[in-house]
Amino acid sequence: MTVRTESDTREKLIAAAAELIAHAPGEEFSLRAVCDAVGVKMPTLYHFFGSKQGLIDAVIERGFDLYLEEKHAAEPSGDPVQDIRAGWDAHVAFGISNPGFYTLMYGKVRPGYSPAAQSRPSELLRALTRRAEQQGRLVVPSEQAAAHILVTNIGVTLRQIILASPDPELSAAVREGAIAAITGTSPRASDPLAAAVEFAAAHPDVLGRAETQLLIEWLGRLSDRLPERSIRAADA
Repeated sequence: MTVRTESDTREKLIAAAAELIAHAPGEEFSLRAVCDAVGVKMPTLYHFFGSKQGLIDAVIERGFDLYLEEKHAAEPSGDPVQDIRAGWDAHVAFGISNPGFYTLMYGKVRPGYSPAAQSRPSELLRALTRRAEQQGRLVVPSEQAAAHILVTNIGVTLRQIILASPDPELSAAVREGAIAAITGTSPRASDPLAAAVEFAAAHPDVLGRAETQLLIEWLGRLSDRLPERSIRAADA
């Protein structure tokens, strides 16, 4: 086989495995069925992947490649908390559209093991929570905030895959609850600037996206310049 033909065959085997997994997420799949779907013999599969686990690892890697392609294509808003919201929605949409890939990426659990490729999107999320922490937007450490967002995001996505039914209202409610937990904006209604920033970011359609970004920037500047006694009074 030529290099190009080998590459095509390898990709077809990965796609066939992902398709089989999508039809029965969490269940075992047959290597022979993968080969039959592509029209090759078992030695060809072993030539590319060495074992069933090697094929699974390749499916996981390809899934994260596809996921990150979509993430990188999205335009950042410049506001880390708003970008966390957008990232949440993109995560859910990817899982619903690609259940075969997703159930291997996040649903197949082995104690003490995490796929190496999983660290790539996780680092993007941690970068956002670090920026939010630097801006004084978090009430928990940035690492804890990233973990809080990730685990709730995964749970919501897996539930929708299991039920085979998108539930955007549930996703939005859990998303806002998770963001409120890391920013402290829900229980701290006595902090009007923080509440205004997070409400504007959660509902950019109220003012318009450009106007929302300006409001967030202006309120952030005001918050930085508030006298210490005013901050204490607001929290009292």
